[in-house]
Amino acid sequence: MNAMVNSVITPWLSRAGWLALCLWLTGCAVDAHRDAARYEAVAAEIRQHYEQILPDLPVDDRRHYAQRLYRLTGEARYLPPNRDYGDRLVTELREEIAGLGRSRVMAARAQASVTDYPERTVKQRRRKRMLADWPEIAYAKGLAFRLTQASYHGLLNETDLPEYRRGLRYLAGVDFRAFVTDPEVMEVYAAQVANLVYYLHELGVADLREASIEAFRAHYPPERDATLSRASYRNKIYGMTHFVIAASGYYQRPVDPDEFDWILDYFAGHLERILAETKADIYTEAGISFLLAGRETDPAVRRLRDALLAAYDPEARMVPAEDGGLDPAYGEHRNVLAIMLLDWPERLYPGPDLRTL
Repeated sequence: MNAMVNSVITPWLSRAGWLALCLWLTGCAVDAHRDAARYEAVAAEIRQHYEQILPDLPVDDRRHYAQRLYRLTGEARYLPPNRDYGDRLVTELREEIAGLGRSRVMAARAQASVTDYPERTVKQRRRKRMLADWPEIAYAKGLAFRLTQASYHGLLNETDLPEYRRGLRYLAGVDFRAFVTDPEVMEVYAAQVANLVYYLHELGVADLREASIEAFRAHYPPERDATLSRASYRNKIYGMTHFVIAASGYYQRPVDPDEFDWILDYFAGHLERILAETKADIYTEAGISFLLAGRETDPAVRRLRDALLAAYDPEARMVPAEDGGLDPAYGEHRNVLAIMLLDWPERLYPGPDLRTL
């Protein structure tokens, strides 16, 4: 009798189970589609808002926005601001390279790099005091940034910058290792250190990536988290995002997830503290780090996207500053990141290479 009952009930339970599973999977797919539509709609609103006001933004913000949107979409409409930037960059670098090796010029540039550093916020004042101990680095890191930008745009060549190798030789003579492994530097400048070591690698000047990451991890081990101030914790998370972002050439290519699993796993395991103690610029970059590593289905991505939607102001069509400010220029960085996190593409577009486009 029991065998006969089982022969009838077991197939029925199996069919019911499959039906339940199918319904659950269908519901998940519907939810995922609904979420994607919500995210993309907000990204579109922010993008429309910023593209209406783009001509009125400061030139650096126009460049920053157009560069990111080109790498996200490959659309030709973002090329003119990039071309304008390339023209300015070549003019500035030609003049800058001409002054390399002249001791008075270099001393003045180093001093100006410290003196002219902004000091509007507590964070900026701490960084300025730190850079005062490294005046040559304060200048050299800016040159490394500009030469890397020229490389990204196909302009680091004998035609556009006939003496660009002088710039590379100058950078090769600077002792960056001490700077990018110094604990006091790391405490206030972690993201900028991450940027710098990848610029130097991109330019073929030096490979300090491993040394810098080791120094960062020694300075910010997980067991220190409980003792970190909010400012220090933000610096830690921001630094971690920039190791990933800089490795991608700033959204030009994916990164190896295995190389950065120590970062992504940390973000996934400490998501609530990251959301509670950082700000939209930082936690949005944490989300983008997952995307660059091909981990878009990680539950952390949905949680970070939802946090961004909760912060979004639909009337202003932008994500406000931490203090509620709606200055579009001040918020350009935050909002172009929001577009990226909410509407990540299937592929990224390098450059743009201004020689060929």
